Amino acid sequence: MYRSHDCGELRASHINSEVTLAGWVQKTRDKGFMIWVDLRDRYGITQLIFDEERSSPELMNQAKTLGREFVIQVKGTVIERASKNANIPTGNIEILVSELIILNEAKTPPFTIEDNTDGGEELRMQYRYLDIRRNPVKNNLMFRHKVTQEVRNYLSKEGFIEVETPYLIKSTPEGARDFVVPSRMNEGQFYALPQSPQTFKQLLMIGGMDKYFQIVKCFRDEDLRADRQPEFTQIDCELL
Repeated sequence: MYRSHDCGELRASHINSEVTLAGWVQKTRDKGFMIWVDLRDRYGITQLIFDEERSSPELMNQAKTLGREFVIQVKGTVIERASKNANIPTGNIEILVSELIILNEAKTPPFTIEDNTDGGEELRMQYRYLDIRRNPVKNNLMFRHKVTQEVRNYLSKEGFIEVETPYLIKSTPEGARDFVVPSRMNEGQFYALPQSPQTFKQLLMIGGMDKYFQIVKCFRDEDLRADRQPEFTQIDCELL
């Protein structure tokens, strides 16, 4: 078991509990006799503490090696935090670490994994897997998930049926250029990526699916501009 709790879960009610956490090292603060580590996962941040009066020399030396984005697992006791932080939900507690396992070391990130990062867009796209760890990106993905869930729940309650339509189709004249995909089995012939599910939803209406919807990708091979991109997601509905 990598963790008993996530890094946004622990509160004052957990004080004196033995816990196991895992995540990324956000930052460290080394005062020599005491080391604090902010441990981060998708759910939040929990502060860890290594104290030479209560921690072994081996554990203190191991904590000194931690760098940003190291992946670690710790076991320890939840204690009351002396200097509380009202800006985070876990700000009343910290973990007195008794065991530290470095699951994976990390090179220094090319930009800071923080809300206001020092990385430009091109650099962040190059290291997209790091950019996703930042709260603004993570929160956008979570918000998009919640929106699609609400759409599905609402339309389902109204009697709509979600039907997934094919991505490989015959080219249809819809006013924009198609992206084409060569067919290995039919040499010289191509599939097209759909600009919209228009043809299929008409088939569904005729077939008796009188309330249809899907959250679907559409593709258009057009020149880029501020309000146009090669692919986009739309909520497609049809009803009789």
